[in-house]
Parts: sequence; C-alpha cells; structure tokens
Amino acid sequence: MRQVIWAVGLCLPVLAQAQVSLQGEVEAGLFIHQHTDLNEGERVLLRNDQPIELTRSIPARLGSKFGVRFSLAGKQQGDQPLTFLYLTPGVIDAQGQRLDRFEVQQALQPHTRHEVMAFEFSEQGEVVPGQWRFLVFQGPRKLLEEHFEVR
Repeated sequence: MRQVIWAVGLCLPVLAQAQVSLQGEVEAGLFIHQHTDLNEGERVLLRNDQPIELTRSIPARLGSKFGVRFSLAGKQQGDQPLTFLYLTPGVIDAQGQRLDRFEVQQALQPHTRHEVMAFEFSEQGEVVPGQWRFLVFQGPRKLLEEHFEVR
C-alpha cells in the first residue's frame, strides 16, 4: 500500500500541470511569400502572422514553406513543451542518409497568440514528393495531426 501511495505521489506534480487544448480553427497550408527562384541554402524569413493559403497540395520546389498555425488554451509558464513530429516520405540529408522523421521540442510561451509548425524546402534533398504528416504532442497527448501532399 505504501508503494502505491508513493507512486501516486510521484504522478501528482505531472497531473497538476495544466493540459493545453486546441482553441479555434487550425490553419494548414502553404505560407504565402513573394520570393521565387531560391537557391539551395536560402531561407525565407516569415512573420508569425504570415498569410497561409489553405491547401493540402504543396509544390515540390525550393522555397516552399508549409505547415500549421494554431492557438492553444490553458498555456502556463513551465508547462510541458510541445513535440513537433514531422513524418516525411524520405528526405535525403547532406551526408546522403534517408530521414523519415524529424522531432523538435518547442517550449510553450503563455503570452503568444499562435503556435507555428512549419517546414521549408531549403535543400534539394528535402524536396521529396509524397505524403508529409505533421503531428503535435504535449507529452503523450496528441493535440493535432495534418497531412500534406507534396507534388
């Protein structure tokens, strides 16, 4: 019995943390910008409020930046960070290795209006046609999942 009470006591700080939830609509698509004919290694710097063309069909070319923008309710300082999981059809890195996933930890900022998860094609090996899946987690909880078709 003492072990059960001790185990429950260890879990209470985790359970006491606020769990965030999606608030409003998720914007998913292509971030709109005026830059064309980018060279390898060049990146497009965009603002958090950059317009998004709502689409699931993404052009397979350097400079395409796509993803999701969403709002979360219940954010508090010190909350468990978000995990952004990018599942790709097989990006080829500079060393020639195939990468089927990328994982990024994103700290929660309570006073920001939106969260953005995006991927930009800046290297030719990243421009891989097929289905791309973007998933957002907080700990073991999946908050959202979006699919894009790169063509």
